[in-house]
Amino acid sequence: MIELAVLAAAVAAAVAVGILLRRNEGRVRASAAAQPDATSPRRELLAAAGLVANRPAVLHFSADWCGPCAAVRRVVAGTVAEFADAPAPPLDLEIDIDADPALAKELSVLSLPTTFVFDADGRERFRISGVPKAADLRSTLAPLTRANAEE
Repeated sequence: MIELAVLAAAVAAAVAVGILLRRNEGRVRASAAAQPDATSPRRELLAAAGLVANRPAVLHFSADWCGPCAAVRRVVAGTVAEFADAPAPPLDLEIDIDADPALAKELSVLSLPTTFVFDADGRERFRISGVPKAADLRSTLAPLTRANAEE
């Protein structure tokens, strides 16, 4: 009987730890990263990845061996397509972490999938670990796609 009680306590502790570790997965978190200067390695790496001026972008890291990355690909492609007619339509940039480890290191990507949202000035605005929710991604992109219309 004592063994069952110990086992139940261990399972409960494991579930609690799992919940704590996964609580931020898929959540959109605002980034506090400052805008890199024009000559910084980060700016050069982002430009090489396809980030262009005056266009917001959703950049997501993936790999062939990453199962959840396919879900991210679908969510990002669908959400970006919704803004195709916006004044500043966002770019959908997928980066294979195995092919471009320098950019992953520069952006401190520690796990897959990881998604970033950049504004039209190239500033990192949001970071998402795990599969983003389409509604959350849509709400973060909406104000960024209107930015150039007001200028």
